Amino acid sequence: MQGEIVKIAGPAVIARGMRGARMYDIVRVGNERLVGEIIRLSGDTAFIQVYEDTSGLLVGEPVESTGLPLAVELGPGLLSNIFDGIQRPLPAVRSQQGDFIRRGAVAPALDRQRRWAFRPTVPVGQEVGPGDVIGEVQEFGFAHRILVPPDARPSRVAEIREGEFTVTDVVARLEDGRELRLMHTWPVRLARPEARRLDPREPLVTGQRIIDVLFPVAMGGTAAIPGPFGSGKTVMQQTLAKWADADVIIYVGCGERGNEMTHVLDEFPELEDPRTGRPLMERTIIIANTSNMPVAAREASVYTGITMAEYWRDQGYKVALMADSTSRWAEAMREISSRLEEMPAEEGYPPYLSSRLAAFYERAGRVVCLGRPERRGAITVIGAVSPPGGDLSEPVTQATLRIVGTFWSLDAALANRRHFPSIHWLRSYSLYTPLFREWYRQNLPEDFEALRERASALLQKEAELQEIVQLVGPDALQDDQRLVIEAGKMLREDFLQQSAFSEVDAYCPPIKSYGILKAILSFYDEASAALRRGVPMDDILNLPQIQEIARMKEVPADRFPAYTEEFLRRMGEAFREPAGAR
Repeated sequence: MQGEIVKIAGPAVIARGMRGARMYDIVRVGNERLVGEIIRLSGDTAFIQVYEDTSGLLVGEPVESTGLPLAVELGPGLLSNIFDGIQRPLPAVRSQQGDFIRRGAVAPALDRQRRWAFRPTVPVGQEVGPGDVIGEVQEFGFAHRILVPPDARPSRVAEIREGEFTVTDVVARLEDGRELRLMHTWPVRLARPEARRLDPREPLVTGQRIIDVLFPVAMGGTAAIPGPFGSGKTVMQQTLAKWADADVIIYVGCGERGNEMTHVLDEFPELEDPRTGRPLMERTIIIANTSNMPVAAREASVYTGITMAEYWRDQGYKVALMADSTSRWAEAMREISSRLEEMPAEEGYPPYLSSRLAAFYERAGRVVCLGRPERRGAITVIGAVSPPGGDLSEPVTQATLRIVGTFWSLDAALANRRHFPSIHWLRSYSLYTPLFREWYRQNLPEDFEALRERASALLQKEAELQEIVQLVGPDALQDDQRLVIEAGKMLREDFLQQSAFSEVDAYCPPIKSYGILKAILSFYDEASAALRRGVPMDDILNLPQIQEIARMKEVPADRFPAYTEEFLRRMGEAFREPAGAR
């Protein structure tokens, strides 16, 4: 059906004569056939958000509905690619159209010329249903599993072929007449189905001590990283992309500044995957949507990213999705809402802000995948939040806090002191910790949880004493309080702080994190006992073990258990020596 434009308000366009159109249908707007999406219907009037710049659009120009929702192409060729918010491949578009995408341009997401070696895994005559694996192709070392689309009906395989095919070639036919290709499409607003959800009983190991020990996120969980400008959100997400225990990384730059997105596009191809020694881009998909692009495309970029994440999850892989940042997605919703003259809620955001955020985050999870053979996959969503001026009481941060299970609060003062990761240990939390008790018992020593609780309590006590020091000076403290300050300093500088430039310290396995923590708290216990025996505080502060603890993080993981055992033995001897012998 075809209507005509009656009103234009920035990215929002109102068209009449659209009777028969459906919600979320993709439409082509104006003589330049700009891409848009119907977001409200009233009789034959359609309210459309246009994903492209509407400059030059005129009232009276035609609007044509495609009858189809916004969908993405899913198949071989996604990895190592860079897309815009509606899955146009930027390298391919640039080679054809230059540095800027021509308005109304449509480009297939997947390369139609490249051929892939397909190996069937089901025989002719076998019944297959939604989500079943019918074969594999190799993509950058991945077994890229070709799936029966989740909306297909069960049927028997009438024909299946082996060989090299493009993504649009038919590789199998079912008895009901359906043709299966290496690729299929899926609507971005519709969550892909799974067989069943699993409890988040396993942490996502990131190699970052402050996260893995104090504020872990579940495999298939959700986390938020709020912080003001310059506090290290993008650095944090790139670190997690490189080191987190995930098979596939999807990075969504949602409304990012152009220079920050350029930095990501320049940096990611240069990063080396520590698992394989090959480029990290080989298991990464980037969605680039900068702040000078039309605001409507920001919302689309988030849904595009989560749909591709669900596709890789359905193959049985662990996916980490980085959304940077959901604040700018919310700002896009606010602008579209105001153009449609909807009633605003707090700070002008639409009343449905919380429900939209929740609908996005709840697509994370650890699942048993639909179809045969049985596969288990997970999507962990890590969303950056950019509150204006670092105000964590603003609506987007508060709405996100009610949804996510882990909260990593970044602090600009820590970043300015070059303390990375700049996660503030007193303002962050994780709701997943009680769920990991069985995993901790199986993978770490039994006193790990007790040590973690003690470390948190020491950091809290040190912060309280620092306030006293600022008021009356350090001379007013007793020796046991000075020891708490020293232990807190060791925890902050020798445990929580981590160097991404160090080949050894950039990634810290959980067992090494436990060893460093045990060394610091053992020192604190020995020093406390020595103080009670009358050993002067200055003698304790001059012990060489303090410097040895500071150097512990540079000890390679394979040599760490023996090093720790020897260190604890020598430290015990040092504290047992008479004061005069030292």
